[in-house]
Amino acid sequence: MLDDGHDIDAGDTAWRRRGGDASDQSLIAAAVLGDRQAFEAIVMRYGPDMYRFTRNLLSDSGAAEEVVQDAFVAAWKGLENFRGASSLRTWLFSLVSHKVVDHRRRRAISPAEDWVFERADHDPSGDPERQAASSGFMAALDAALSELPYRQRSAWLLREVEGMTHVEIGQIMSMSPGAVRGQLQRARTTLSARMSTWR
Repeated sequence: MLDDGHDIDAGDTAWRRRGGDASDQSLIAAAVLGDRQAFEAIVMRYGPDMYRFTRNLLSDSGAAEEVVQDAFVAAWKGLENFRGASSLRTWLFSLVSHKVVDHRRRRAISPAEDWVFERADHDPSGDPERQAASSGFMAALDAALSELPYRQRSAWLLREVEGMTHVEIGQIMSMSPGAVRGQLQRARTTLSARMSTWR
């Protein structure tokens, strides 16, 4: 994915000495110098969340992998232009969000029947009765979310699953925090009505 002819060796960088606790800034600085291992650390840090978000929007694991890879290729090429106006995570989610929109335009995707909501946390060690109830709730939530307009669904997933602020979501979706609040309010109103039997 990152083979673009750069053979710069950044040597024993600070992020290597600190291991997985390196700051985003340290990883960015090393990656800008061509350090592929630093960039791979960024991919490992943020890739799973980006994949989950993308998979929830596209209902297609293969397409989600392709879109996330495209976003990371764009990040690798554009990392030296990253100025830190937002967090690295927000910038990466902005890239992947735009790649999702591009993918949807190319494929004219509508919500699929097999849309599956992937949660940030999975707890396979519950009792069977609770798992069955949870499974039914999640199936109902899947169906309700699949009917939301794209922008409402994106805003809801970024807020409720990824835990982002209104400002971060606005940066990702190119809208004001007030517009984000409006999208979230409409999404929550629709979901509340659809999920009323689960209260």
